[in-house]
Amino acid sequence: MEPTVRVRFAPSPTGHLHIGGARTAIYNWAFARRHGGSFILRIDDTDAERSTDENTGAILRSLRWLGLDWDEGPEAGGPHGPYFQTQRSEAYAAALEVLKANGHAYPCFCSTEDLERKREAAKVAGGFSGYDRTCRALAADEAARRITAGEPHVWRVAVPDGRDDVVAVDAIRGEVRWPASAMDDFILVRTDGTPTYMFATVVDDSDMGITHIIRGDDHLSNTPRQIIVYEALEVPVPVFAHMSLIFGADGKRLSKRHGATSVEAYRDEGYLPDALLNYLALLGWSIDGETTLFDRDTLVARFDLARVSSAPAVWDPEKLAWMNGAYIRSLSPAAFAEVAGPWISAAGLTADVDTLARIAPLVVERVTRMAELPAVVRPLLVGSAELAFDERGAAWLAEHEWADEVLTAALDATRDVEPFTHDAIEAAYRGLPEPLGRKPKEVFQTIRVAMTGTTVSPPLFESVAILGRDEAVARLEMALARGFAVIDSGGDAR
Repeated sequence: MEPTVRVRFAPSPTGHLHIGGARTAIYNWAFARRHGGSFILRIDDTDAERSTDENTGAILRSLRWLGLDWDEGPEAGGPHGPYFQTQRSEAYAAALEVLKANGHAYPCFCSTEDLERKREAAKVAGGFSGYDRTCRALAADEAARRITAGEPHVWRVAVPDGRDDVVAVDAIRGEVRWPASAMDDFILVRTDGTPTYMFATVVDDSDMGITHIIRGDDHLSNTPRQIIVYEALEVPVPVFAHMSLIFGADGKRLSKRHGATSVEAYRDEGYLPDALLNYLALLGWSIDGETTLFDRDTLVARFDLARVSSAPAVWDPEKLAWMNGAYIRSLSPAAFAEVAGPWISAAGLTADVDTLARIAPLVVERVTRMAELPAVVRPLLVGSAELAFDERGAAWLAEHEWADEVLTAALDATRDVEPFTHDAIEAAYRGLPEPLGRKPKEVFQTIRVAMTGTTVSPPLFESVAILGRDEAVARLEMALARGFAVIDSGGDAR
């Protein structure tokens, strides 16, 4: 019987959740859900100088926003806690005692200066530059005496002499080998008693019953050392799966120079969680090489490590924006209103749910990020006294001597149209160009400018219907009187 799948995501709270880390979390979560297993969240907070509660909170918020729920971990609890490394010192101490008892760990009293001197000498000689195992030859009673005397020391793993190559059958990369002869007796516990990453992560993963370790290939070089520790502890070695990192279009590892890098930054720019999850899932994995848009249920049903590529993934902000736009367009009016509400409020605008639902069909084709929404809908949500004209809108009225004639005719039509629906409004306005001797484009653009203050807006007839008769009449009158402020390209009224 196959063991129950247990995977973990173990971020360090030294910053907010990076999109690379988010993709790792998504793959672990999808793998666990696909196999009916458990997704564990552990906080690797041993970097005391840089780890903060604020960053931990940001990581948890980001995971929740993406819709990634964890079965064990902070706030969820579980039988294998604590789920913060700084709270697991007893587990590391117990594991070290196991290694002492079975002879796989020994104390090293070499000073930093001695080690550096030996490394420099090895470089000059062109020989092995790792630890030369000086203290491994110490008699047990001599080592115990020096410990009792309070002499500073670390604890090192004793890599077995003559060991064969360290081998991992990676679920993404296939068989990977490392020569054991190139491995030194690396440090497990520092002089201050704190565990190194190499030791702590193995102890944690073993104690938590992790069956698969899915992570970025920047950890590939850690794998042989961790396997050595697993074997020294005489516990099962998990299946490793190392995915490629995410690179920018310039072929360099993704960083701030390529744009925003944290999940919350993309949230704040107006990306939808489902869109970002969909996009990140495709950075190195695919359903069939053709399907681009899919929901999280499909991701869970189809996720397979065998389809994760070992080739580097390339970040494409244009594709992400397109995908986000597609998700926005797929929202029902009611769902759009729910998503849009906070963005409208944050911009100082007011609109009820019904109004936002009516606006939805007019604007979904015009935004790729929700942060763009307030500027698009502002003309529909403010009163005529607050409506400002941009330079192009003001210029349109100023440069066409026939604009007032069009506005006057539109004012009469707006007062008389019944019922005040977009169909009736369209019929009334379409009857204006011929008697005025003007082209439809000229008439509609003039009315558009009067209603919205700009030459580019959501569909005209539907917009007028949303404004209502009184507001539409007020705007036409204001345009005729030129009683509006003009906003220049810098956003200042003049």
